[in-house]
Amino acid sequence: MNVLITGSSNGIGLSTANKFLKEGHEVYGIDLEESKIDNEHYHHYVGDISIKETLPELPIMEIIINNAGKQNSLDDINNNLKGTINVTEKYAFNSKLKSILFNASASAHTGFEFPEYCASKAGIIAYMKNVAVRVSKYGATCNSISCGGVLTDLNKPVTEDMKLWKKIMDVTPLKKWATPEEIAEWIYFLTIINKSATGIDVLIDNGETNLNCTFVWPDFKN
Repeated sequence: MNVLITGSSNGIGLSTANKFLKEGHEVYGIDLEESKIDNEHYHHYVGDISIKETLPELPIMEIIINNAGKQNSLDDINNNLKGTINVTEKYAFNSKLKSILFNASASAHTGFEFPEYCASKAGIIAYMKNVAVRVSKYGATCNSISCGGVLTDLNKPVTEDMKLWKKIMDVTPLKKWATPEEIAEWIYFLTIINKSATGIDVLIDNGETNLNCTFVWPDFKN
């Protein structure tokens, strides 16, 4: 199937692209950066999803994975929420569509993170539900995931600071964070294997949100 992944050059997006390529899909990526993937079935486009006029013309997409986003960029709502809307409205609404997946955040549930980031991710969950209703006529599923901590470069300010990492582990019941590869497996399941769950947000945070609630970051101010 044709699979579109935004934010495909690093972290969760890169791992997800590699997972779908491994499973034999044709993958199209959009990212602000060049790609690290060398595969004839991967097609990369450098672009800014927040500027809808610059989005590339692509073949009909069957799977859309809205992963791209920024954290504490001073423009998170434009990048994370409006950019996601731009991509979805351009590529999603076609009769061959099978599934859409949005990458939200545990902070959308708790509010414990940077203000615009929390707002942008909470907006993604609401928008996901709107889209789920609209694409149901195609028989397509539409869901989101809300990750807690994931071991990506973006989170190195806390994962590489032993004092901050200890604070996080003290309130994380499973005493670990997810890897990008694990999140890619969740994404694959929800978009390819899942046929009946739609309009839901899946919380993947090692128990931190429902069993504890905090946010640790260098010099974080409320």
